[in-house]
Amino acid sequence: MRIERFEDIAKEFDERVRQIASATATTVDTKGRPFSRMLHPIWESAVGWIATGRNTLKTRHLAKNPNLALSYWTPAQDTVMIQCRAEWSDDGATKRRIWDLFKNTPPPVGYDPQHFWPRGVEDPSFGVLKLTPRRIELWTGQELMAGTPPKVWLA
Repeated sequence: MRIERFEDIAKEFDERVRQIASATATTVDTKGRPFSRMLHPIWESAVGWIATGRNTLKTRHLAKNPNLALSYWTPAQDTVMIQCRAEWSDDGATKRRIWDLFKNTPPPVGYDPQHFWPRGVEDPSFGVLKLTPRRIELWTGQELMAGTPPKVWLA
């Protein structure tokens, strides 16, 4: 089912990504092959943020192809699938804001970034990825079993 406005799925989207918290994130490697790993985004409406290492394999993948796919799943077969563009936000103000957002958001979505970057927000290995979705799909296990199509929002 095509959804015209993000606002029409915002509540369900937010509840589901907050409940699940971690997502399988897939990039395209430098040879054009998919490569998946677990990441922990935080969402502000339809914009996602990932606090992550700046000098990683993911950095090399995104430099060649900025497309990122995220998949959230529950044992009840409730899913969120997101196709987005990922870009580094290297300015100090954004990095500080996202650091504080992760630190001040309750678990399971929030956490203290200091555990991963002991030198703080100024740590050169600390990076912030901004996620701009072009497609979000929501589907519950019940909908799947009933033959109901997923809710799909396109930017």
